[in-house]
Amino acid sequence: MIKLFWAALILVCGAMPARAVGFATFSVPDPGNPPLLVGIWYPSDAPEKPVRISLDTAQVAPGGPVAAGMFKLIVMSHGQGGGFANQVDTAVALARAGFVVAAPTHTGDNLHDGSRLLKIWDRTRQLHVVTDWVLSTWDGHAHLDQAHIGVFGFSAGGFTALVAAGGVPDLGLIDRHCATYPTEFTCTLIAQANPAHAPLPKAPPGGFVHDKRIAAAVVVAPALGFTFGKSGLAGVRMPVQLWRAEQDTTLPQPFYAQAVDDDLPAKPDYRVVPHAQHLDFLSPCDAAKTRIAPQICSSLPGFSRAAFHAVFDRDVVRFFQANLK
Repeated sequence: MIKLFWAALILVCGAMPARAVGFATFSVPDPGNPPLLVGIWYPSDAPEKPVRISLDTAQVAPGGPVAAGMFKLIVMSHGQGGGFANQVDTAVALARAGFVVAAPTHTGDNLHDGSRLLKIWDRTRQLHVVTDWVLSTWDGHAHLDQAHIGVFGFSAGGFTALVAAGGVPDLGLIDRHCATYPTEFTCTLIAQANPAHAPLPKAPPGGFVHDKRIAAAVVVAPALGFTFGKSGLAGVRMPVQLWRAEQDTTLPQPFYAQAVDDDLPAKPDYRVVPHAQHLDFLSPCDAAKTRIAPQICSSLPGFSRAAFHAVFDRDVVRFFQANLK
């Protein structure tokens, strides 16, 4: 059932353990490719301070030791042209609640490098490389549950999360979709990346990498939702929390989140956010971020991204708490 969301803001502090949050970045080897820049947020007992993380400021303990205990891992995939820090507030909220969050900047599809934009399957391989490294090599790996992890993805990262969780897309459907809707954001983006209109590259055998350790998925405004269909999503059997912005003109209805809701084998926890736009799922903007990147900070009149994210972060935390026991 769709949960049309906007109740009064609920205080979230009482729902989360009072933990400090450690933070560090790592260069993760990716054989045959450039290393992956990965941000990791985790429970810590070290003192926090305000730290600038890309465009955001967060209260974290930079380089603090990992707290005692055993924790669940959440791997996080950012949207097209983004970076590991796009959902800083959500990563901090998860770590404060007792999760470890690992978010890579995807090689070839980030703010500075779009060279692999059309090879979207490589994102799933990169996510798998990062998951393996965190579980085996990160200095806090002994604190992690090796068998049951969560995945969070926004936009192109939502597509990545669905594939990692077992989805099998048919990228051949993109040409047909874009022949009908050539001015849609997805189609104009592909046209810019492929000005000669050459046949789109096809995923090599095994190019889409699934991870059987994934036990729960949060999928936010997923790109290319129409490429799956019921058969393509038949392998996504774990609990899914699915989010859509009501006023999303970037990935419009009914081809993206709605298509995923229609075709998942079990109905997800589907949340539609009234008055929200696509980029409202990115971390809230302070004055400094708004000056630097106004294009990602604007919201419709009357919509408070900060108020929404207080609820969004709470509900993402609760979903993973309930489904990664």
